[in-house]
Amino acid sequence: MRTSDHVAAHGTTDGRLLVGGVPVDRLAERVGSTPFFAYDRALITDRVAEVRAAVPASLRLGYAVKANPMPAVVQHLAGLVDHLDVASAGELAVALDTGCDPGSISFAGPGKTDAELRRAVAAGVTVEVESRTELARLVRTGKELALRPRAAVRVNPSFAVKGSGMRMGGGPQQFGVDAEAIPSLLGEVSEHDVDVVGFHVFAGSQNLSADILVQALEKTVDLVLELAPHVPGTVEYVNLGGGWGIPYFEKDQRLDLAALGSRLTDLVDGRLAPALPEATVVIELGRYLVGEAGLYVTRVVDVKESRGRSYAVVDGGMHHQLAASGNFGQVIRRNYPVALAARATEEPAGPVTVVGCLCTPLDVLGEEVDLPEVEVGDLVAVFQAGAYGLTASPTAFLGHPAPAEVLV
Repeated sequence: MRTSDHVAAHGTTDGRLLVGGVPVDRLAERVGSTPFFAYDRALITDRVAEVRAAVPASLRLGYAVKANPMPAVVQHLAGLVDHLDVASAGELAVALDTGCDPGSISFAGPGKTDAELRRAVAAGVTVEVESRTELARLVRTGKELALRPRAAVRVNPSFAVKGSGMRMGGGPQQFGVDAEAIPSLLGEVSEHDVDVVGFHVFAGSQNLSADILVQALEKTVDLVLELAPHVPGTVEYVNLGGGWGIPYFEKDQRLDLAALGSRLTDLVDGRLAPALPEATVVIELGRYLVGEAGLYVTRVVDVKESRGRSYAVVDGGMHHQLAASGNFGQVIRRNYPVALAARATEEPAGPVTVVGCLCTPLDVLGEEVDLPEVEVGDLVAVFQAGAYGLTASPTAFLGHPAPAEVLV
């Protein structure tokens, strides 16, 4: 997708980029400082509605809080989705503060501490168990608290998802229990006071191909149905994962949501529901729901020339938005879409390299980007900043202050 497409998605007035209907330059005055992250409430709402319209009504929509754990964003989404997935005690606290039913919260991730397990069991959320030893610790925690833990087993499948930004299944993994080891694990569960309710399978992230995602979902459903008879009781919960991608780069094509939703309907209503009629089936999305709704806004503090190359130096950088610098998951660095917030529709004057304020050559937000004539004081907007931005970045690096976040 071209930068102009991202500009159009957010909207403009008199050439000024909007977020939540507010011009970004005006929003900067409202926030009071730069840099900052701004998330568009309406774009998040619209994206959830688009997903709802595409997937079967029987499918519960979950939000992976790790994508953007800003409390206001999670609170907003808690009123739109059916399920929240957390990956730490901190995220669990944010999720519980929304007032949602603890039974609609799952807790995933390797390396859960005993303290985190105690908080999860006390809250009554579903713990997605990542190993045999974690299951044993969960059982012990339940005994100590005189509560019966609710657990799902995270499965490390034998297959990986091609074309994913990060592979989280297939081969050796720190995530989940190897699929072939699950029958023996579940065979021991009946001896313990723990309620194993189902499975979580998540094989990869940031995938833009509906065909590849469907192939992975088909294999996931096959695997769940193969493992289901080993659950001591009724299968009540199946988390199919997510991994739906958004377009970051110019040649990226948007995910075909209609095609993916149609095939999901066949899988969920045609196969899972008849075989596991009491199971709640969840699709867990993070980046896909919030990624395109966010902007990272930073101000130009210097403009310089160096041996034929133009540089715009901004007051932000990779310590806030690591992914845009190419140091979070990219093998070959490519530019995120970038625009001048107050002149978003103006014709470019030439290539400019946008760099941050850190003392490292890695701190590049846009290399040789076509922008209008850049001046000191201009606001630079980096798109696709709604997911894995602030909390996925080394904010303490060089001691610069943390940026603000606003939901508009």
